[in-house]
Amino acid sequence: MNNELLLVISLIVLYGGVLLMYRLFGKTGLYCCTVFATITANIEVLLMVDAFGMEQTLGNILFASTFLVTDILSENEGKKEAKTAVNIGIATSVGFILVSQSWLLYTPAESDWARASFEAIFSNTPRLMLVSLMVYAICQRFDVWAYHKWWNFTEKRYGDKSRFLWLRNNGSTMVSQALNTLLYSFGAFWGMYGIGTLISICISSYVIFIVTSLADTPAVYLARKIKSRQLQCKK
Repeated sequence: MNNELLLVISLIVLYGGVLLMYRLFGKTGLYCCTVFATITANIEVLLMVDAFGMEQTLGNILFASTFLVTDILSENEGKKEAKTAVNIGIATSVGFILVSQSWLLYTPAESDWARASFEAIFSNTPRLMLVSLMVYAICQRFDVWAYHKWWNFTEKRYGDKSRFLWLRNNGSTMVSQALNTLLYSFGAFWGMYGIGTLISICISSYVIFIVTSLADTPAVYLARKIKSRQLQCKK
């Protein structure tokens, strides 16, 4: 199976999984998605692949799913709940850094076969996770702020709270993703790759984020329908 097809499948499965978790467990399900994506994206980002004619890191789609989570929460549950998801992501990152590094403090048994692999993966984790933690906190908080700024603007101008979901969704996410791309790519990989590769990573990452941002708009509309149906069932 080629990389391009795998990325498309990942997008469908991850976004579909977010909607399923919201349908089954409400905002608690979205908080769980945040925990899952925060941990796995920071491991997956260590992998470099070629896809769609670009060299890129994995983890972009997983990380993009956290923006989908905060946008759904902002739209359906409120600004406070969206900020809670961001705080959960921050706490998860801190916890994972501490736990993963504690694994490397143990003296392995003679029969151990996994230590070298763990060291290869998690020796770089502190830097990547710390950069990710700072970038996540900055960009996700900005995304929540921008989402509600766009919402307030369109509501005051047109007097309709439900309209222009696509505008507040894409207007907040695309700017947040641009900020995320620059901060994370240079913060995490400076010194590991040459400037040409870093620029390539930025470009490819943002192209993917544009696609994922556009793709998550229908998902937010579907999430709003899920919420509407749940409210109707309670009446």
